[in-house]
This record gives sequence, structure tokens and C-alpha cells, in this order.
Amino acid sequence: MNTTLKRSSIAAAIAGVVTLIPGLACAAGFALLEQNASGLGNAYAGSAAVAADASTMFFNPAGLTQLPGMQVVVAGSAIYVNSKFSGTGTPQPLVGTNTGGNAGGWAFVPSLYFSAPIGERFAAGIGVNAPFGLTTEYDSSWLGRFQGIKSQLTTINVNPSVAFKVSDAVSLGAGINWQHADAELTNSVFLGGPVGLTKLEADDDAWGWNLGALFQLGSDMRVGISYRSAMDFSLSGNVTTNTLAGAPVAAATFPAKADIKFPDMALLSVTQNYGDKWQLLGDAQYTHWSTIGTINVINTTNGATRDQLAFNFDDAWRLAFGVNYFQSEQWTFRGGLAWDQSPVDDQSRTVRLPDTDRYWLSLGAQYKFTKAAALDFSYAHLFTSSADINFRKVQFGTAFATTVTGEYDNSIDILGVQLTWTF
Repeated sequence: MNTTLKRSSIAAAIAGVVTLIPGLACAAGFALLEQNASGLGNAYAGSAAVAADASTMFFNPAGLTQLPGMQVVVAGSAIYVNSKFSGTGTPQPLVGTNTGGNAGGWAFVPSLYFSAPIGERFAAGIGVNAPFGLTTEYDSSWLGRFQGIKSQLTTINVNPSVAFKVSDAVSLGAGINWQHADAELTNSVFLGGPVGLTKLEADDDAWGWNLGALFQLGSDMRVGISYRSAMDFSLSGNVTTNTLAGAPVAAATFPAKADIKFPDMALLSVTQNYGDKWQLLGDAQYTHWSTIGTINVINTTNGATRDQLAFNFDDAWRLAFGVNYFQSEQWTFRGGLAWDQSPVDDQSRTVRLPDTDRYWLSLGAQYKFTKAAALDFSYAHLFTSSADINFRKVQFGTAFATTVTGEYDNSIDILGVQLTWTF
């Protein structure tokens, strides 16, 4: 991958804190909700209203005004993705019968936050995390290799935020986001006789923003609303094609770019306390996934389109419900359920993103060692509905086409751990 020295230096420095190589993204599409472990136990219900710790700045920066002092939050999620295809491909015998193995696997997703009050009404913070990510990778000889072998998107997001407490009932917050994205796509190509391997490596930086408001409705009810802006990327890099023997194909290496707009999203959350022991939490999130349609890979030397990625996403909703039980000053127990609608429909499902609706079941707990130190640990299992595929792809610029027909069996398990220090 070719990048400028400045981009490489910034990305390398932050990658020392946050690295992200997930399997299938753990929220629908290629969004990532794993921004903390405290929310994982509730399936991230109430995330814009609960304001439990400094990680609130990702979900709703207005929540910073509710924190008791300076905080440092270090969180990580260990994720196992199982994604296996069963079915057939054409034309035979060229594509063979190898179904690709597990396109998922293990990953670790960390995040880091720091927040501090400024006087009685202001608060500020900074978070380093990864809002988007995706990796699917099959056996190199699998039957769908002409449509995709490896598809990897990694992001690093730096998000400074500020908040203002207008009154005891209303707080407002805002943040700026700098995000770096890297993409790598590989697939086989038919060269008339031999078979080659094409690889696209590209990256870019983008800027965005997020806003939030928090409303205290009486002593027991809190409502949070937040919005994260879209992020416009013009990923630039190189496309290289080699034969399977490793020899370069003449005139097959060229500079390329691909424009993509990561979606904006809006979130509404509610928390309701019942006495000193119980708290109910709810979420409704809307993601504007239709910003992603057909992505053209352009040869920047001559302006010609060299490939097309037909994602054709639909807008999607996520609904979540959670409960907290405050057993004692030391122990809190959590549970949550969620429905996560996929932006991918049966007609546009591809081997690069065999996504489908997810159903979350989450459990978690927090133990406070002291008033200043707390440990959160959570587990979630994501069930999925059937993911049928019947996708035909024509190799760009030729008459050669392959079809992949069958079904994906997907599931995800997430373990989250978080340490919170209050000063």
C-alpha cells in the first residue's frame, strides 16, 4: 500500500493503541458497537442515556457532564465469528467444490477514553476507537474466489468531545472525529488460460462530527439523543495482478481510487430507574446505510472504471432492551436483548459481506473494588437468520462470469472486559 509519510506516521502511532481486524462486523453491515464492555452486557441498550463512564462520549458526548470526576476507561472485546458457506459455484469444473472454510475467526477490539470536568458546568474528553471494520477471508482455492477471497476494512477513530450542563435537567455535547480507513480486497481473475490474483490496497482519512443531548425527566428517567455524521472517503492506492505462480501480469499494476461514504446514524435512548435496585434501558438506532450503493474502482491514470462492488445497502434499524440490577455497592448485574437489522437483502448479498439480521443475547456484571476502580465483564451471543446467496458477478471488461449459490451459517460470540478509574 502506498501512502504519504504523514498518513503512515499518524496511523502507525494510533495503531499502537488501537488495532482492529474483526471477522464479520459485529453490528449489521460493517459497523462496530464494541466501544466499551460496560454496555455489552445490556446489548448496548440505553447507550445514549446511561452515561455510566467516559465511553459515553462515543454514544452521546452530553453524558460527560454526569461523570463524578476525571476518568480513564480501557476496554477490549475478544470476538469469535463463525461464517461458513454451503452450496455450489459455476462454471464447473473451473471453480471446483471447495466451500471456503470459516470466513471469520478470532479478533480483538480495544478502545480507550479519558474525560475530565472543567468547572461545574463543562466537561471534556477524548476517545480512540474503531466505529467500522470488516474482514472475511476464504481458502484461496474456494469456489467463490473469482468474486472475493479477502475483504478487509480497518478504521481508527480519534474523537475529542466537549459537554455543557445547561441545567440540572439538560446537558449538550459535541465532538469532532478524525478517522483513518484502510481497505484490502483480493480475488482471482481469469486471464484467458491462467488464473491470476488481483489485490487492491487503498487508504484515506476523513473528518466528521457528532452531537448529543441528555434530558433528566424527574429523578428516575433519563432520555438521550445523539447523531454521528457521515464520513466521506476517497480511498487511494494500487491494484496489482499476479499469476498464481507469482509472476506479474503485464500492464496490470495501476494507481486506483474508490469513493465510499460511511453512513450517518441517529440514536434515541431511555433509562428508567425503579427504586434503588432496578434500571430498565431501551434503544432505537437508525443508520443511513443507503449511502453505500455501487462502489467503482477507478484507474486514476486514465479515469477508466476497472471494477465495481455492488453492495446496494438499505437503511436499517436497531432496537435494544436491557436491565440492570444493583445488587450492592460493589456488584451490578446486567442483561440485554437486541434486534439488529441488516442493510443487506437477499438480492444483493455478496461473498465479501454475507450479512444478515442479528439477534443479541447479552449478560454482564460490574465489580467495584473501590469508589475509584471498577471492572466490567460481559458476554454476548449473536444469533443470525438464514443468509441465502445467489450472486452472479461478471469479471469487469470481459465476458467471464461466475455464480455463487447457497447459504451462509453465521454466528458471533463476544467477550468484553473493561477497567474504569476515577480520580
